[in-house]
Amino acid sequence: MTDDKKEFIPALGHDWLTGFYDLAIRFTMPERKFRNKLMDFLDPLDGEEILEFGFGTGQNLILANTKNGNANYIGLDIDPKVKNIAKKKFTKNDIEIQLDLYGGGVFPYPDNTYDKVFSSLVFHQLDKEAKISCLNEICRVLKPDGALLIGDWGKPKSRLMRGMFYSVQILDGFATTADNVKGLIPDFMVAAGFENVAEVGHVNTKIGSYCYYQGKKPSFCRV
Repeated sequence: MTDDKKEFIPALGHDWLTGFYDLAIRFTMPERKFRNKLMDFLDPLDGEEILEFGFGTGQNLILANTKNGNANYIGLDIDPKVKNIAKKKFTKNDIEIQLDLYGGGVFPYPDNTYDKVFSSLVFHQLDKEAKISCLNEICRVLKPDGALLIGDWGKPKSRLMRGMFYSVQILDGFATTADNVKGLIPDFMVAAGFENVAEVGHVNTKIGSYCYYQGKKPSFCRV
């Protein structure tokens, strides 16, 4: 099967802005709070095989490795530019984590490989078809009873949060972010076969409500 490179929305919506991504996150979001909360929900355990879907500039993997260096981490992304940024960070922090690129279709891993998959600020950049396709692939590569954690923009928790989120929509596109604003990520997770799906928390930021969604792969998965 071929996996031709699909078009994707770069970090901050434009390729030339990718190098400013970390700075933008620090300026617009309570970075330590939302990332630490993500790691608390992830709760990496010794010996677990953990995949980050959309590793971006590598910041979450660095934090996960700091939280528990005895888990086995792998990152998957579509953007070679962020891979280069992440690799430089890993070298600086003396961290060795495998980073894989793919074309946006089938994940390059066998069925039932990972104990946990997590993702942050990725799904709002995908259209509905891609969201569902990626969730199906995540379900496929998770082990039975494996856990999925998504941190991303969700249904705004106030009118102020809704107004602030327009800045994200202008950069990343109204078409891809509409599902997030409507709070549909949990529905897509259920449609992909996940059980016990729930929004388990949120953090309000300068640009919207960052929400945490959890789900579990059952003993079977509809793919």
